[in-house]
Amino acid sequence: MKPEKSKGRELYEWTQTLIGSMLTVVVVFTFVIRLIGVDGHSMVPTLQHGDRLLVLNAMLCGEYQWGDIVVLRKESFMEEPIVKRVIATEGQVVDIDFTSGSVFVDGVQLHEGYINELTYKNDGTEFPLRVPEGSIFVMGDNRNHSNDSRDAHLGTVDVRYVIGRAVFLIFPGPDVSTGQREFKRIGGIG
Repeated sequence: MKPEKSKGRELYEWTQTLIGSMLTVVVVFTFVIRLIGVDGHSMVPTLQHGDRLLVLNAMLCGEYQWGDIVVLRKESFMEEPIVKRVIATEGQVVDIDFTSGSVFVDGVQLHEGYINELTYKNDGTEFPLRVPEGSIFVMGDNRNHSNDSRDAHLGTVDVRYVIGRAVFLIFPGPDVSTGQREFKRIGGIG
């Protein structure tokens, strides 16, 4: 009779472990991290269409800083989440010289080694622009092929629209030029 009790006990313990593990995964992926895919080419060369990112939940991010890659969702602008880079935070003044393609924050030209090309596309936002309290100014790295804070429909982004900060590239999408997945790109981003 004892073997029957131990089998029942063993089944109970396995079931309890499985349910506990599933609940842990649900809690972690709801409140701590999310997996989000990059849709489009606005972040080339840093990110490719199809990349899968590990995103730290906005509640845990603290304040955003220049250079952070964030995922945001503003349904009045675009229904799906978008991935962009923080260029300026609240109180900072953004100015763009569309003739030279240069971006300035608080009068200092940004040295942006991560961009695909200089910034020549203007989408209706008036510059210079002071970023309001509780907001950020975001742009894609593929500047002339990105809908971002330069678009008057998006403008500066209230941080409440930010889903989180991208912290790790989990799985690479296919490279734009070669079509191959570059697994050496897996790792931290920023």
